[in-house]
Amino acid sequence: MEENPLKALREYGQSVWLDNIRRDLMTSGELKRLIDEDGIRGLTSNPTIFEKAIGGSKDYDKQLLDLRAKGKGTMESLETLTIHDIQLAADLFQPLYESSNGEDGLISLEVSPLLARKEEETVEAVLNLFERVGRKNVMIKVPATEEGIRALTRLTGMGVSINMTLIFSLECYEAVAKAYIAGLKQLDDNLVPMGAVRSVASVFVSRVDTVVDQLLAERIEASSDPEEKAGFEALLGKIALANAKVIYQKFKHCFQDPAFLALQHRGAHLQRPLWGSTGTKNPNYSDILYVEELIGADTVNTMPPATLEAFRDHGVPKASIEENLAEAEQHLIRLADFGINLKTITHELQNAGLEAFSLSFRLLIDAIVEKRERLFAKHRKHSS
Repeated sequence: MEENPLKALREYGQSVWLDNIRRDLMTSGELKRLIDEDGIRGLTSNPTIFEKAIGGSKDYDKQLLDLRAKGKGTMESLETLTIHDIQLAADLFQPLYESSNGEDGLISLEVSPLLARKEEETVEAVLNLFERVGRKNVMIKVPATEEGIRALTRLTGMGVSINMTLIFSLECYEAVAKAYIAGLKQLDDNLVPMGAVRSVASVFVSRVDTVVDQLLAERIEASSDPEEKAGFEALLGKIALANAKVIYQKFKHCFQDPAFLALQHRGAHLQRPLWGSTGTKNPNYSDILYVEELIGADTVNTMPPATLEAFRDHGVPKASIEENLAEAEQHLIRLADFGINLKTITHELQNAGLEAFSLSFRLLIDAIVEKRERLFAKHRKHSS
């Protein structure tokens, strides 16, 4: 029998995580099947995913009614629902967490995106979430704003495992890696063992192409020079991968530094790059483009369900992350030569990502308020 391509990614040092959560994923046995048959080694969630899960199914209705009857407010109800899902998933991954010595079997729960620009409130909220979930194999997701990056150092220094999210640029990635190492140094200075602390740096991929391709398309449309048009066309669908490949090289550089190696010798772990936003948005591109071209040692790819199924069906695992590196670097140089500023684009993408998650968070709150009252009214009508 041919090996499942998803499972084969382990041979290249990459872990596959699922970018999805909903109550029946755990209760139906589907998540356990994905772990057993597809080799899924972790799970990520975000406000958008929870909004779709809670607002779009009946799986949470009974618990919502019970919380309403107990007088629990909207925010407490929201946290109770999401934490319960995270605990269910964490328990299913616990055997893998133990057998992999904590490298995988990890579940991510996002702190409120409304706190993204507030360092103190982020630290406080992360500590509260971490304590309430009560599972060692849980990571709390923190957006990689300047405030979030400072919080990463403090939280790592407190022994909390963090998934830094919404990273788009090389500069932001480097700041995140250095902040994590600084947090490990705090633990080490305080003679606290570092072995239980894990972290990933979530680099968003496909969204970069969405924006850059649009700018290139505008240049192509406006140009009457065939050679110039060809130059623009050559970069279509290339920049997101080039950006990720260069970030991977920075990862290797940061974690081969003597300062980190000394900490690693005393039990510290790498902060692995996690490729997020790996579903292909452009129908003209391969549906597994952002998986197949970013396979390499010490990485994670968190895939939405459709991408997971596509790679299982026709993915070809290979050590690809360091292929055509010189060409990738040249693509970035040419983009700059064309006057397209990737640093500006990635900064705007992070802001847009924060806005999108904040909107989903607000919609999630609205959905819970509406659903609680509707269910309560229906329940009261049937009871009278």
